[in-house]
Amino acid sequence: MGVERDSAAIDGTSLVDAATGIVDYAASHGLIGWADRVWGANAVVEAVGATGPGPSEAWVLAEGTGSPAVTQGATAEAPDDLLATLAEVAVANGCTADTASGRDRIAMRVMGLLMPKPSEVEATFKGLLAQDGPKAATDWFYRTCCDAGYVRRTAIARNVCWDTKTSWGSLEITINLSKPEKDPREIAAAGKAPAGEKYPACQLCIENEGYPGRAATDPMGAHPARQNLRIIPISLGGERWGLQYSPYAYFSEHCIAMSASHRPMHVDHASLSCLFDFVDLLPHYFIGSNADLPVVGGSILSHDHFQGGAHVFPMMRATTAERFSLPGYPEVSGEVLHWPLSVLRLSSASREQLLDACVHVVAAWRAWSDESVSVVAHDADGTPHNTVTPIVRRVDGKGNVGGSTYEAYLALRCNVTSPEHPLGVFHPHEEWHHIKRENIGLIEVMGLAILPPRLVGELGRVEELLVSGASEEQMAADPLASSHAAWAAQLAAENPGLSAKNVREVVRDGVGQVFSHVLEDAGVFKWDDEGRAAQMRFVASL
Repeated sequence: MGVERDSAAIDGTSLVDAATGIVDYAASHGLIGWADRVWGANAVVEAVGATGPGPSEAWVLAEGTGSPAVTQGATAEAPDDLLATLAEVAVANGCTADTASGRDRIAMRVMGLLMPKPSEVEATFKGLLAQDGPKAATDWFYRTCCDAGYVRRTAIARNVCWDTKTSWGSLEITINLSKPEKDPREIAAAGKAPAGEKYPACQLCIENEGYPGRAATDPMGAHPARQNLRIIPISLGGERWGLQYSPYAYFSEHCIAMSASHRPMHVDHASLSCLFDFVDLLPHYFIGSNADLPVVGGSILSHDHFQGGAHVFPMMRATTAERFSLPGYPEVSGEVLHWPLSVLRLSSASREQLLDACVHVVAAWRAWSDESVSVVAHDADGTPHNTVTPIVRRVDGKGNVGGSTYEAYLALRCNVTSPEHPLGVFHPHEEWHHIKRENIGLIEVMGLAILPPRLVGELGRVEELLVSGASEEQMAADPLASSHAAWAAQLAAENPGLSAKNVREVVRDGVGQVFSHVLEDAGVFKWDDEGRAAQMRFVASL
């Protein structure tokens, strides 16, 4: 939601237009009732530190969206421009800091006012779930979160996305431009702020619902505003969890399920059982968990949570390399997927038997060592290295989501390090760090790359230099292109017909190939003879 704008004086007419516009937007999208409009306009004006002027009588008495007095906000697809004006009023009135996050806090406050309360959202969701089924319930909830500006559709649309064909199938690439850059003033202020105990403890705690956010100067540090966050209480594993959507979604209906308790990530019988509970509640969604160890886990290991949604990932379309059975689990079928990471797919119509089989595989893998392929289960002091990234979904006989067959994908992970690879033997190797050096988490395990925003400028410069015929030495001397010089020179050698018409396609294809190599690095069993033999030794041990 773009609310960044240079601070300038906003006259009364502009304030009225923005306040009535955002209210008409909320009413036309079903976030508030039509009879709530006058109340809503007054609440918005108060939120930005003003007491007037007020709306026209014609606007107040308008009986529906067809009235000529109703503003263009009623037909707006997104509230961004209206919120930007309101944020400037709030800055001018001293209600918020003259920073990007200060404006965002006001924008979220306004949208939090103009949407249903958490109890109303829960009641509507559960009513739809009971009457019309899971998809109707999530369709409504997702649309509500988008319309309320919690899911940042405008920001997400800025992401640069493409697909690349590789030997593993088509991989999905995203350069993430949706998350806001930190304001340099706030970074400087954060360094001077005294430390304090944080509330909420992290951005995944259910206590974020309705939280006003805080600036970097606060003793507790910066925290995003969450007044327009709504969380659906759900039960997983007999415990209270929450369901929300990701504000900066990486795929269709990207949702998060988080424990009501702030506790560390864990992969075991309890967490796997929760994954199965989730797909029983919402069978049209997949659900997965990051691994529970550093390097191979996600960015937040301190709060137990899962990620899911409506997307079908490249990994789910991977072909089968080997089939196997599991003694003691006759209703479970096993497959080794042809995928750069080492992934086992277990399938069964029996939830109970499949859950037990998953627990068996996880326990076996945690104890498995094979030094011929650098897999070490534990250090001498007992430090564990092996874990899994688990994903669960339900499919029908044709592989379409929502059927009665359970599928569990278990990506085998190991976080050992070595002098040659100090960040991780099964972590992106240094030769690929010019594109990707961050951990390979749940989403990337499944074949969707999340790449840093720096690449837009850097790759753009690489394209210019390639078209100009620059040498590797010239690219190495360029501040933006230097880290990519050797790779770019190789692209030039492999594509002698480079021109302005095809250079972007060539560079993007090259990035996709790098991502495939990154995933290969993360695979514990490689696709050479030694790796195949090692993987089948583990499978045979099951």
